This record gives sequence, structure tokens and C-alpha cells, in this order.
Amino acid sequence: MPVSNVPPNMSMGPADRAPFAASRGKLRRMTHRHGASASRRGPSRRRFIGLAAAAAAVPAAAIAVDKVVTADRSDAKKVSDAEKRVPAKPKPVVSENSLPGDPDWQITNLGAPNAMLGYAGQASVLPGEPITLYASTTAPSFVVRAFRIGYYGGDLARLVWTSPTTPGRQQPEPALIAPTNTVQCSWEPSLTIPTDDWPEGSYLLRMDSETGPQRYAPVTVRSATTAGKTVIKNSTATWQAYNTYGGYDLYNGPGGTADYDNRSLAVSLDRPFDSNGAYYFTWHEQKFISRAEMLGMPLAYTTSMDIAADPQLLTGASALFCLGHDEYWSPPERANVTAARDAGVNIAFMGANTMFRRTRLDSTPLGANRLVICYKTSYTQDPMYGVNNALVTSDWREPPDPDPESSLTGTLYESNPANANFIVASPDSWIFAGTGVQLGTSIPGLVGIEYDRVNPGYPVERPIEVLSHSPLTCRGINSYSDAAYYTTTSGAGVFNSGTMRFVASMSSIYIFGVNKYTWAFTTQVVTNLLQAFSDGPAAAKYPANDNLDSMQEWPGDPIAAEHNLWPPIVL
Repeated sequence: MPVSNVPPNMSMGPADRAPFAASRGKLRRMTHRHGASASRRGPSRRRFIGLAAAAAAVPAAAIAVDKVVTADRSDAKKVSDAEKRVPAKPKPVVSENSLPGDPDWQITNLGAPNAMLGYAGQASVLPGEPITLYASTTAPSFVVRAFRIGYYGGDLARLVWTSPTTPGRQQPEPALIAPTNTVQCSWEPSLTIPTDDWPEGSYLLRMDSETGPQRYAPVTVRSATTAGKTVIKNSTATWQAYNTYGGYDLYNGPGGTADYDNRSLAVSLDRPFDSNGAYYFTWHEQKFISRAEMLGMPLAYTTSMDIAADPQLLTGASALFCLGHDEYWSPPERANVTAARDAGVNIAFMGANTMFRRTRLDSTPLGANRLVICYKTSYTQDPMYGVNNALVTSDWREPPDPDPESSLTGTLYESNPANANFIVASPDSWIFAGTGVQLGTSIPGLVGIEYDRVNPGYPVERPIEVLSHSPLTCRGINSYSDAAYYTTTSGAGVFNSGTMRFVASMSSIYIFGVNKYTWAFTTQVVTNLLQAFSDGPAAAKYPANDNLDSMQEWPGDPIAAEHNLWPPIVL
């Protein structure tokens, strides 16, 4: 049973305080996860993470990664044995990052909501394939600058292309497509962007209007092959799920958190992103990419849609890294990633709440796999219900075809909002090498805003090593967040951080209770994972030391159970 605990006295910034405030009064509408009627279902999860308030509260420098990381070991005096076993660094490759960067890649002027907007007609392209940009602005003209995200000596991006001055125009308002409340634009193309000499990577197209306002449009120049490379995945489907442009996303309609029943059931990539145009990328992914590129191992880039579309894409890859918020997965994507793991590809889930929602992809007027369908708690309205239940877009663990995510991720999403310290449970793990942690070392502010736990009531891969076991209080109930590592007979190693804040903490902007020790800790752990996983199947060299039985984990969901929302399910 859960051990009573008092949550740490953590400081919270505006982006975390807003979700806590929003959760009051919503608890009675939490998802009845198993067996409830549709009429009782409501938004159990939040419009908590990618809020415009969060974007406004986080200064531009929050997406920076400092050049030097030095841990403050005030609460980790003694160096553990694991510190002596730092994984050997792979031989560096000739790096794109040896080229000069551009420190002025960030947006400094958002302007009015409609002052400068745009979206790419392709979520990803191969090098040399053109990108079609659809832009709308109140200014007479605009210029597009394409920045590749990397390290670049600490500048973090390189300017690879600048457009000529392009005439501006205000494009039509988007359409609202019934019955799924899908917001979709039918804009005229503004310009075609060549990518002939662009290296693979994650890019931000920054649109600078003549009058000052700016916006990003993200795009991935994907890798045709991943063999021998460490693969970085851009979570394009999840970015779109939280995109409120046009007043709708997969959580709410135009009435906000009180308008769950009018939410979108399908969201289109044929529209701009809200906020700065790339909030989810800059907060949950950019800092990890900069670190990986700094280390110099061979990297490949892809998106969630690309993995779903190509069963062979991950063949021969060394590892796949899924970053801070990667919630929405289609069955083909899950099948292809599982097959890669079973072929020896290492996988790291660098967030929490990964693969919680089951989606279906469809086409839009601009191409295949640009519509993300997810009925969630209204799954009985999904046209596939009773036709092909394996494609019904409920949560992965829910009826009509439950397949809990833990069989791949190792942990199970539990709840939000949370804010707690990360408590080390397995200090001798190679994953913590070089951090100086001991049993019980507390890493400030690292657990939040969503968290996972190793849950024996659902499938658990063995051997599994619980790396952290962090007490927290969520929605008034005591529980834990767990990071974990398991290995497979194929030789693959699989890591899950158990907290959504892992990548976001790799910054010198200290919010949510995170401090310089947190930053140093997560940066070192990410370095260890990248270096070890890039060297091929990790299980032989870095076996998981199973400690699940000693952790006394309990089955079930204590948050939902406390509110009579969790009848047991037979798997």
C-alpha cells in the first residue's frame, strides 16, 4: 500500500501553478478509465502542459543549454562505484556542429495573434525535397530564415537558408469540419523552400514579418536510413494534439477547460501551431538535441508519422530516443518500435505519459498522415468501434482492445499534476555514472508535471531495475514516480525517465524547483544514455539488475481508485 508522505516544499513557477489551479473542480470529471459509460466520462487529463501561459512564463533563454556543466554535490558527498564506470565515448564523427552557429535564432517579437502565422505542407522531407510554406501576415512582406537545431559551440542553431523578401497577405479563416470539430486551413502556398544542401536534422522556419512579429514553423529533414545511428524522434503527432489554433484541440473546444464535450476528435496538420509556433519542440525536445549533437555520435532524425509509415525505418539503428512529451501513438508506430526493440535496438523514453493515447492517421488535402484521429473517452463514437477494435482510438490500456503501454515503455502513466524531487533508488546503475548520487539522493524539482510508475497490475518487462522511487502527492493522493531500465533477450536496453520534466530541466533557467544540480544530473544521465546506447545492443554490457520485488510496488491506480474510478481490468 502507498506509504504516507508529505510532498517536498517545492517552488513552482506560473506554468506549474496554473495546472494546479485548473485541476480544482475538474477532479469529479476524471476519466472513468475502465468500464464507465460515456456519459460519465470527462477530461481526466489536463490542458496542463503546453499552455500559452507556460510559453509566456518561460523566457527565451529557457531553451538554452549551457556550455559547461558542473554538478553541485552538496547532497551527494560520496562518489558511488557507478561513477567509476562511465560508458566509453564513441569515436566522434565529422560534425555539422563544427560550423559557426547563429545565436540570434530565437523569437523576440510575437506581436498580435494573427500578425505572422504559417505552417509547412510537409511534416518532414528528405534532404533535397522542397518544403511548401503556407503563411499569413498582416504585414506587407516577410522573410523566412531556416535554422537547423544543434550545438554549434553553444549557439544552438545554424542559419542554413534565407528567403527573398516575400509579399505578405492575410489568408482566409480556417474551416471547422464536422462532426469531428477539425480545424483546417485551405491557404494558398506562399513560397517553396529548397533543401538541396540541408543536412538531416530538426529545423525551425522563422517567419519575420516586415513590421516585426515572428513565428516558427517546425519541420524535420528526415533520414532515409537509420542503420548504425542513434535516432531522434520529433513527436509531431503529440505537438498537434495540443495545438489550440482555431480554438480547438484534442482536449477542449473554444470554451477552454470547461468545453471538453466540444473538443476536436481529429486534428489536422494543415494549420499553424499556437503560441510561438514550436513551443512543444523547444520545451520538450530542443535541449536534448543540442546535447546529442554536441557529443558527436552519428544521429538520424525522424517523426512519429515517418516511423508509422515505414516498418523498415529503424532497421539496424543503434537506438531510438523518444523525447519529453510523446503521448500520441498509432498502432503502426507502436508495432514498428516494438519490432525494433525485439531486433536489438535500444530505446529511451525521456519523458512521462508516453504512448498513452492510441491514434489513427489519415490524409488531408495536403497529403498522407496529416490527420491525427483520437476519440479518447468517446471511443464508442469512433467509426472503427465494433468494426476493427484494434484501431479504435481509446487510451492504449482501455477497452475495447486494451494493450497497456507498459509492455514497451516499462512504466505506466499514472497522473498529473505533480511536483516533487527525484529520489534515487539504484545508485550503482551505470545510468547514474558520473553523477555522484547515493541511495536516497534527492534531485530537486525533477518530477513533474506528469509522471509514470512501475505498476505490477499491468504488463511489466523483466528484468527491470527501478532507478528512482520518488514520493509525491497528486490530486490529494500519495503515490510514487519511477524511472526504470529493463533489458530484453534481443539485447536491447530500454530506459524510461518516469517524469515529463527530464529534458526540460537541461537548462540554466531554474523554475519548478529545478536548480543547477538538477541540470547537471539530467545532463550527465542523458550523456551516459547517448554514449552507451549509441554503441549497439546494451543488455550484455549494461544488464538490468532486477529489483522490482524489493520495491514493493502496488498494482492499480491509486489516484483513480480513491475516487472510485478504477474497477479492475482482466488483461
